[in-house]
This record gives sequence, structure tokens and C-alpha cells, in this order.
Amino acid sequence: MSDEMDYRKAGVDIDAGEEAVERIKDLAKSTFRPEVLQGLGGFSGLFAPNFKKMQEPVLVSGCDGVGTKLRVAFAADKHDTVGIDCVAMCVNDVLVQGAEPLFFLDYMALGKLVPRQVQEIVTGVAEGCRQAGCALLGGETAEMPGFYPPGEYELAGFIVGMVDRPKIINGAGITDGDAVVGLASNGLHSNGYSLARKVLLEEAGLKLTDHQPGLGVTLAEEMLKPTTIYVKPVLGALEKFTVKGMANITGGGLPGNLPRILPAGLRADIEVGTWPEQPIFEMISELGPVRREEMFRAFNMGIGYTLVVPADQADGLAGYFKEQGLSAYRIGRITSGEGLVRLSNL
Repeated sequence: MSDEMDYRKAGVDIDAGEEAVERIKDLAKSTFRPEVLQGLGGFSGLFAPNFKKMQEPVLVSGCDGVGTKLRVAFAADKHDTVGIDCVAMCVNDVLVQGAEPLFFLDYMALGKLVPRQVQEIVTGVAEGCRQAGCALLGGETAEMPGFYPPGEYELAGFIVGMVDRPKIINGAGITDGDAVVGLASNGLHSNGYSLARKVLLEEAGLKLTDHQPGLGVTLAEEMLKPTTIYVKPVLGALEKFTVKGMANITGGGLPGNLPRILPAGLRADIEVGTWPEQPIFEMISELGPVRREEMFRAFNMGIGYTLVVPADQADGLAGYFKEQGLSAYRIGRITSGEGLVRLSNL
């Protein structure tokens, strides 16, 4: 007679799952806002938003993941920053419409649940939530043997925010002559990693552990820099300036994201060279080689977030962000055209 079968022999360790939950409870609690009524441990999270502070509160939701940047985390065995990326990709999206992020939920699916690894991942998620001012209200950790190899996982997130309906920002008021202000990225952020890995790791054969000239850090440290979270400084800017439209510069770069907020008959003329590009982009372009046009389609190229304001407010807005410790540049203007981005000085 064969040995008795149980869940652990099938590849799922319930005890490890319970240990992981205990390890992350305090991390989640560190992000709680006064509106949180129930956090981790229940079947769902409870959050009581303060609708009274708005005329007509509107909930804004979004979801996103980290993408193939996770493969760099697997190879480097470093998992404490990708959670920040996951939060950033979600909160920066709802921020575009002027929403304050309220609470976040994460989803992890792993080939083998290792409590230490889960704790590292959620350490990053909690840090991202603190940076964004939202609560880590709950999530799901699924052990899926045979679906993901041991050591690998998928990570995704879900955000709910809120904005007063009269203050929703959708680009409708953008006009010819407005200025585009760009906020600096922290490097690659979380987009274009399939191309970056192909060029740097596969074709050029670079090692993640090597220090690369011009980067000042190892390639792994550069590629795992977490996505910048723009929430707090941008929400502050909305109280001081006439912001007509905003775009989160993710997959598709400036040409793929700015048109999403432009009214019909307008385009954005972006003057390349008005902001510094980090060395990682030059490295990918040269080693590929990758055409400049393709670089701007795949990567943020140094600008992670953009705001459209009246021309006479652009310099003041850039100065405000610099006071907040965030590099900002006047990178272009809105002109007559058809829903496109024109890049000059390529």
C-alpha cells in the first residue's frame, strides 16, 4: 500500500502559507489609514471612505503588474523592490485623473511558497503604499505547483482611489499653446524589459552582478530600481496650478501615452534634449543597436509622468516639483495637429 497522500506532497504547503501571513500582517498594518475597518486575516477588507469632504465623490480603479522585470528579480534573487513597482504602476494610473489612492490589493501566484520570499515582496508593496498614502487592505497569495517553477511568481495589484467629480482631470480643457511639463523617471521603471533583457543579458551577454561604466551600480541594481511614485507631489500640484491633463508614461513611451489625453485636432510637440536621459537608455540603444524612434516607443527615456498646463504656469510648476525633490522639465507644447506626438531633435 502506498504512503498516504496529503496537500504538501501535492506541492502546496498550508503551514508555509500561514507563516507567510503572519510575516506580512505588520507590514500591511503599517500602511493603514483611519478609514480601514478590517485588514488582513478576514475574507475581505473593509474601508469606510470619507465622502463628506467632496461634492460628488467618484471612485477610480485600476490594476497592473510588474511584467518581465520580475525575471531580473528572479535572476538576482532580490525581491524587496518589485512590490514598489506593482503599487506604482497602479497608483500613477489613477492619479492621472486627479484621484487620491485609497486602498490597494495585491495578488501573488508562486510555484513554491517560501515565507521569506513572500515577506520580501510584501515589504516592497507596503513601502509603495506608504509612498502613495494608500492602505494595503488585503490580497491573495496562491501556491500553484506545476504552474510556475519554484522561485518564480507573478505579481499584480489593484487600486481604488477617489476624486471629486468637478475636479476630474481628463484633458478636455487642453488647448493650442499649453505647455507640457515632464517629471523625471528613475530609469527603466517597469516597461520595456523584454527588449532590455534581450539586448543587455542575451545579446550582449552582460552579467547582472557586474558594475557597468556610467551606471555607478551593478546592472541588477540599475534594472531593479523601483518605479517612481508621483502621487503626493502631484496631488499637491493640483491644489496650486491649473493642470488640464496628465499622462503616466509607461508602455508605449511618450508617443503612446500622451495622445490618450489630447482632444481631437491637437498634438504634443516634444523637444528631445530638454531633459537628461539616464545612461541605461544610451547603453541599450548602442548595444542593440536600437533605433532612437524605437527607444521612445519602448521606454520612458527619462520622463515618467507628464502634466499639461497653461504656458504661463509651466516654469512655476517645474519649480514647485523641484522644491519637492523631484526633477521636472518643460519638455514641449501643445499645437494644432491630430492626436499625435511629434518628437524633435531625435
